[in-house]
Formats: sequence, C-alpha cells, structure tokens
Amino acid sequence: MSACIFRVLRGAVLFATTAVTFSAFAQRIPDNVIPEHYVLSLTPDLKAATFAGSEKIDVVVKQPTDAITLNAAEIKFESVSAKVDGKDLKADVTTDDAKEQATFHFAKTLPAGRITLAVEYTGILNGQLRGFYLSKTAKRNYAVTQFEPTDARRAFPSFDEPGYKATFDVSLTVDKNDTAISNTNIIADTPGPIVGEHTLHFATTPKMSTYLVAFLVGDFQCTSGESDGVPIRACATPDKVQYTKFAVKAAEYVLHYYDTYFGIKYPMPKLDMIGLPDFEAGAMENFGAITYRETDLLIDENTASVGAKKNVGLVVAHEMAHQWFGDMVTMQWWNNLWLNEGFATWMENKPIEAWHPEWKMTEDVAEGLNGTLNLDAQRTTRTIRAEANTPDEINEMFDGITYGKAGAMLLMVENYEGPETFRKGVHNYLAAHMYGNATAENFWDAQTEVSHKQIDKIMNSFVSQPGEPILNFTEAKDGSVQVSQQRFFLSPSSKADGPQQWSAPVCFKTGTEGGSCEVLNGDQATLKTPQAPFFFADAEGKGYYRSSYPENVYKQIVAHVNDLTPEERIALLGDQWAQVRAEKASVASYLSLAEAVKDDSSAGVVGTALGAVNTIYGQIAATPEDKASLRAWVVKTFKPSLDRLGEASSSDSPDKRELRATLFGAVGGMGKDPQVIAEAKTIAAKYLADQGSEDATLAQTALGIAAANGDAAFYDQLQKIAETSTNPELQEEALHLLASFENPELVKRTFEYAISGKVRNQDSPFLILGLMRGSSTRDLAWQLIQQNWDRVSAQMTTMMGGYLVAGSGSFCSADKRDAVVDFYSTHKVHAAERALYRAKDQMNDCIELRSAQEPKLKNWLGE
Repeated sequence: MSACIFRVLRGAVLFATTAVTFSAFAQRIPDNVIPEHYVLSLTPDLKAATFAGSEKIDVVVKQPTDAITLNAAEIKFESVSAKVDGKDLKADVTTDDAKEQATFHFAKTLPAGRITLAVEYTGILNGQLRGFYLSKTAKRNYAVTQFEPTDARRAFPSFDEPGYKATFDVSLTVDKNDTAISNTNIIADTPGPIVGEHTLHFATTPKMSTYLVAFLVGDFQCTSGESDGVPIRACATPDKVQYTKFAVKAAEYVLHYYDTYFGIKYPMPKLDMIGLPDFEAGAMENFGAITYRETDLLIDENTASVGAKKNVGLVVAHEMAHQWFGDMVTMQWWNNLWLNEGFATWMENKPIEAWHPEWKMTEDVAEGLNGTLNLDAQRTTRTIRAEANTPDEINEMFDGITYGKAGAMLLMVENYEGPETFRKGVHNYLAAHMYGNATAENFWDAQTEVSHKQIDKIMNSFVSQPGEPILNFTEAKDGSVQVSQQRFFLSPSSKADGPQQWSAPVCFKTGTEGGSCEVLNGDQATLKTPQAPFFFADAEGKGYYRSSYPENVYKQIVAHVNDLTPEERIALLGDQWAQVRAEKASVASYLSLAEAVKDDSSAGVVGTALGAVNTIYGQIAATPEDKASLRAWVVKTFKPSLDRLGEASSSDSPDKRELRATLFGAVGGMGKDPQVIAEAKTIAAKYLADQGSEDATLAQTALGIAAANGDAAFYDQLQKIAETSTNPELQEEALHLLASFENPELVKRTFEYAISGKVRNQDSPFLILGLMRGSSTRDLAWQLIQQNWDRVSAQMTTMMGGYLVAGSGSFCSADKRDAVVDFYSTHKVHAAERALYRAKDQMNDCIELRSAQEPKLKNWLGE
C-alpha cells in the first residue's frame, strides 16, 4: 500500500511495542495443506450488495487428514466437497468467527497428495472499504476489492497468508453494460449465463499471494498507453476519465526505468491503474491491477499544484515498484512487511527524480528522513521487523517505521555501498526468489555478497533494534575524529532499557561532491576523516543518525552553511531541532539557525526551518504575549524573503513556486500578517472562480489562510465545491479546508458534517483530525468527540480509527492527557492500541518540552 496516507497525516502514524501471546499465534492456519491453484467464479449483485461465488482450489495435502482449515470471514457456505481419486467427498463446515477461519470436516480421511476442493458460497459487498466492497457515486454502485493485509478471506475462502502463493483463474459475471478488471488480461467475453449479463474470463496469473488478487466491476473508462511493449491503462468513473492522462505518462516512464534498473522485465501482461471513489489507503499494489484513492491518481496536469503532481508521480512509482518487490517476490510473513513497503518508499523517488529533476526529489527525501528520525526518537517505538499475528497487529504494521525507517535505512546502505553495487544486490535478490517468498536475511545476504562489505551486520543492527543512535563527535585532528554513540530520545527523561549499539556508516563531507564513509562499530571509535574546508559528518544528508558536535565545530558548520548541499542543510536543521527537543540545546540556538537560512533558495530547507518554528509557536509559546512576539519575529524575518521572490509567474521553477508558498503560508498563517491575509483572500477567490488563473501551489496555501480567517459565506462556497466538483484535487482540498475555519459555530458545522454520513468514511476522520490539530479548534472538537462518540465510531474503518486516536495526542497539558487516555481506555477502537500509546507519548513530550524551553523562549523574545 502507498505511503501517501502517511504524507497526508504529516506524521500521524502509529506504532508501539506489542506483546504477542500464544493465542495470537493460534490465528495462523495449519501448514498441512498447500494451495497450488484457485479457480474463482464470482457474480456480484451491485443493487443488493451481495455476491455469489463458485470456487475450486487445487491443494497438496502433506499428511493424511480428515479436516482442512483455511480463512473465511462473512462467508455463507452452501456446499463444500473434495475430489479424491475421481470421487466427490462432501464436507461439513464449522466456522470460528474470532479467528476468521473455517474448517472442512470430512467423514473419510483425505490421503496425502493432490486433491481439489470445491466450494459454493455467498457473501456481502460490505461498506467497510475492505474485502469485496461497495464503492458509490451519486449515479451508481461499483464492486471493488481491497485485500491487504487479511481480507481476501471476505471475498473467497482461501489460505490467506502471504507465504501460500498460488495461481488464479478468475471469472466475473456482470451486467452487460458493465466491464470488469482483474490482475490479468481478459481472454474471453461470453454472453450470459442469463439474459442481460456477460461473463469475463481472465488469463491465469503467475504465482502470487491472496492479498494481491483484485477484481473491480462497473462502467470504468480508461486512458491507454504503452511502455516496453506492456499495455498501460489508467481508469476511473466516466465523469473523471479526463484526469487519467498524467498518471499514464508517469507509468510509461516508470515502467521503462524499472525494467532497466531491476534487469528483470515487468512480470505481468498488462498494467491497469484504477481510481476508486471509496478507498481507505492511498493505493494498493494488486499484481497488474493497482487501485488508488482518486486524489492519488487523477489530476488535471494543466492546473495541478507542484505537490499534486509530485504526489501522483510518487504513488504511481511506489505501487509499480511493488510489482517486483512485494508482488513478484513477497515477504514470507507480515513481520517482514518492511521488505515490501520500505523498499517501495526508498525506490519511488528514483524514477521521479530522473523524470522531473526540476522537482528536486532528493530534498523531499531529506525532509522525509528528518521526520522519520523524529518519529523513531519518540519514547515508544518498535523494531522494523516486529511480531504481528492477529489482523489488528498486522494492520498496525503499516506505519512510519515500516515505510519511513526501512526506506531511510536502505537509502543509507545504498549510499555506503554505491548505487550500482546496491542495484546489483537488488537484482540478485529478486532473481533468486522470483515468484517466491523471502526474508530480511535473504536481502542483506545478497547485498553482503555483492558488496564484500558488512551489510548484513549494518542492516541487522537497524532492523532488529528500536530507535536510532546519536553520534557524538570530538574536534577532528590529524585526519581522524573520536566518535561515541548512544540511543537518542527526543525526551530528555527517556532512557534506553539497556545498552544499544549500531553498525552505522558515517559519511564525512569532503571538498568535492559526495563523501568519505567509515563504519562505526561499538560504543566509541576513532574514524578516519578526509581533508575538507570544514568538518561535517553527514555528507549528502543520508545517515540514519543524529549528529552532535562541539560548540566550536558547530559554529564553523553554521558559518559554512551555504557550502552545504540543500540535503545537508536539512539534516543540520533537523539535528539542531532534535537537540532542542532533547534539552541539549536552547530554542534560541535553533531560531538563530532558522534565521541564518531565511534567504535560502531551497523550499525544502526553508520548509524544514519553519516547520520547527511552527512547533515552537504551537507547543512552547504558551501565552498570548509570547505568541504575539513570535508572530512579529516571523513576519520581520521571513516577509522580506517572500517579497524578494516577487509575484508568481508562469516562468517560475517548481522549487520557486513551493518556496513562495512556504513563505506565504508562514507569514500569513503563523505570522498573521494583515497584508498577506488580504492577498490570500484575493488569490483564493480568483482560484476558485478559475483554477487556471492562479498558480495552484500558491493558491492552495492562500486557501488555507483564507479559510482560517473566513466567514460562513466562504465556508458555504467551499462546502459546495466539496460536494459538486468532479476534480479530485480541488474537491478534496475544499473538503479538508472546512476544518481550518476557527469560528466555533463553523467548527460545530464541520464536526456535524463529518459524522452525518454525507462525507465518505475514507474522508470523515480527516475533518475531525484537522479540528483536533488546530490550536483554536482542538478543545471544542474534543468535547464534541466525547459527546457524539457513537456517531463518530460509526464512521471508522479499520485504518481510520487508529489515526483518530493518534490525532488526540495534540494536547499539551496533564489534565487533557489523562482525559484522552481515560476515554480511549473505555472506548476501544480496533487496531488502535499502539495509537493510544503514541498519543500519550506525544502529550508527555509536549508537556516536557514546554516546561524546559518556555523560559528560554521568553528570554530570547525579550532580548
């Protein structure tokens, strides 16, 4: 699945350490029966929201048995039989709803060897965005699927674990005016079996896991393309097919890039990408039939913001990377989910950087790495590879550690090995496990063999331990430097349970491009350093560690800040802010550093600096007077930089557009500058009247400022756009902006709208999350959540409940912390145990940060 859901949440990802009990392991199905081939025939009834299924499974029985257990949920069995030596043996069925399992009991012992199971059953097209479910527009219903991680069992009885790979023959009987899409190409289209229907038969798939099967039914329309001889389509509901062209261009470029990079051709006969009106995640990498949230696939290339184009490109590239790394070669079990998601997160940026170098994706990567380091330095984190056996535990694995930390570790290792050596290791790993399953050891052994370096030791130290190191450097002398390491926490009161050491590649900046890398092993060591104008220990900003320097060395780095690359400047800003959080540096030192980069030409650098300033404003500045003083400083410091950029022009580079929007948002949002607020309202009005009249990147920032200062009339205008626009980017932007209004009556309107059933349940939690994040709307939103809990919980899907719980960690007081913990301890949310841990940690961290740094901020503001 795509990481974009985490981008939308801007860090509200969920994790914690979870104990696994014996009962959790009991949810795994027995390993005595191995599936080889499924024949699936499905007939969905889109009006009744049901479907009928006919299934045959060719299996191998390893030991004689009189019972076969597999996965099934919300399935009604009509008949089950097994064909043994040409004879049909009927079975009785018992189900265990808690374990989502069904057992077929036979009166006669089944011999070891190959047999065929035949199952007739019915199921429901649910409204929970998982399994085989209904997706709706104003005009009609669609039947679509989302099986990852454990929901194929809701569409067909199956051995629903990633290690049980098999081939699939799929047939769908649908209305004569509808079409169907599945993993492979259509090989037959026959009328019937009854008048008004037709049956579509799809080619046999390669060996694949059940969670990668997909089938979609409706009146989808598509834009077609081709790359390296592979047909490519981007599909949508008829009213949105005009927004599919950009995704096809992206996929055409990415497929050829991956064919070349992996040295293994795309493994399916076609590639379909389908935008769905109702979809919980960002996207899903179904083998050959990738499904998307509409905003992650469909944009108007002529009016889309730079961020929207980047996002569609990245999500397309992420899911296409999975076709090799995840689909063709799949993790053996969910504890190694990072092999799928961490790799795709790392890989997604490569083809997009090559396709559009002006987008400066490496700076976005550096920003993402900084955010992940902050995430992993929380009081509660987990290892990259972690136990997960129940559906709730597995769902909670889709977090910022699996995606962000694993991707960042791969970035660091690639930088140490060298890109071409690392690429060869990737190729060898894929070639060795083609259409099979693999483990973490398989991957790092391949890298170790090809590089002749201790990659296994390096990767194991980051995969198997929670947290991250901080590297403490002395002053470099005579070509070497002393360095020690320990686990780093953002909270100064947090301590590691025991000693931890990482094998960390440390890359020192040289006088030329790139860096000179040494591996740190042990608590402390002496490392060789290259000759360079100044000392900096994170060349290219790709190290998965925090750095701490002596004061004189730090001052020298700041003096040479413009000699650092943008990625290195982002790393430096991240390190210094982390030191403030850990009470090893003052907030004044960070604000001085932010001021030093105020005229930086990189949107990523300025955005990183202002991101921490915004946290200072929201979490450390506790009084109206402090906030007013900090606002004045923001305007005084950054408005001249904004003015120097001038008015938006069609000739502006993407980076300049993003930089202008970043500064405009800070001066008008945090700074509340009246001139910028007035300008924002003017830009917003023009943009809503004609999306082509204003730079979309600036206009979307202006819309946020206008909403925060908006009245009921502007609210009504945005709500109408959210309900009627067919442009997914504009529609979603308008919807989310409803949570930016600060008037209490409009806050109540937004909350009521979110739980009314008029907002798709994929979107409604984001409105409530938006209210919970606003400092002026948070208290009222929390009150409304408690008063309307039954209606709030009715909108929750499996994934969204955890996000809502995590979003409740925005408070910064002990009484609110206790209220949140008490409430969710008695109002349980599925797959949200880790989220509650994290929410509590966030609030404790904020309380601690404010206590330590508020007096220092007051002094600095006074000076």
